[in-house]
Amino acid sequence: MLRTGLTRITAAAALTSALTACSGDDPSGPAADERSPEDVVAAAATTLTDTSGVQLSLSTDDLPEGINAIQKAVGVATDAPAFEGTLTVLLTGQAFEVPVIAVDDDVFAQIPLTPGWSPVDPEEYGAPDPAGFLSPDDGFAAILESATDLEKGESVRGGADNSEILTTYTGSVPGEVVDKVIPGASGDFDLTAQVTEDDELRELALTGVFYSGAEPNTYTVGFEEYGTTQDITAP
Repeated sequence: MLRTGLTRITAAAALTSALTACSGDDPSGPAADERSPEDVVAAAATTLTDTSGVQLSLSTDDLPEGINAIQKAVGVATDAPAFEGTLTVLLTGQAFEVPVIAVDDDVFAQIPLTPGWSPVDPEEYGAPDPAGFLSPDDGFAAILESATDLEKGESVRGGADNSEILTTYTGSVPGEVVDKVIPGASGDFDLTAQVTEDDELRELALTGVFYSGAEPNTYTVGFEEYGTTQDITAP
């Protein structure tokens, strides 16, 4: 009888241990919900500033009429800091795709109808210095860290082959912080961020007045391929 009792106790202990291990390995278990929205968004900001680079895309579908501004940006942003890609700029109602390299506080562009690369001041086009996108003080991470009134929303599948769990967080960001990324921003902005289980910011949407005297609009920014490395040099 003693041997039988010991066997049952051992089996029960093994079962309890297995169940505990399985519970700890389940990313959707209780441990996954312990962090506050502030903790998750702060972790996403840290992940963004710690990475060597990302594939980045920025776009808007609702620019106010009569505004000269950036409509789209696609390229690689690195922690050098630097950026290489293409900006689509709207000037007098016409869109121009402009190859851009930004490094060492200088921005160069291949301006339409102008041969070669030319130094430019992006603020003249209502555009940011894209080299600062990953800056901890003046980039998208600073926007995350300045967000207030954060609330957790629903989780959905997304990413390549729907292999990621993306959780939505909403909040508010002051315009003076957004202005560091997109010049001209003022007033409070609505923020919607999608964050992966690995604390990677996958998408960021900002809605507010980006351009003085204009109606609010939304910029959506996508972040992919964390850990990208690319040697970007001035042309």
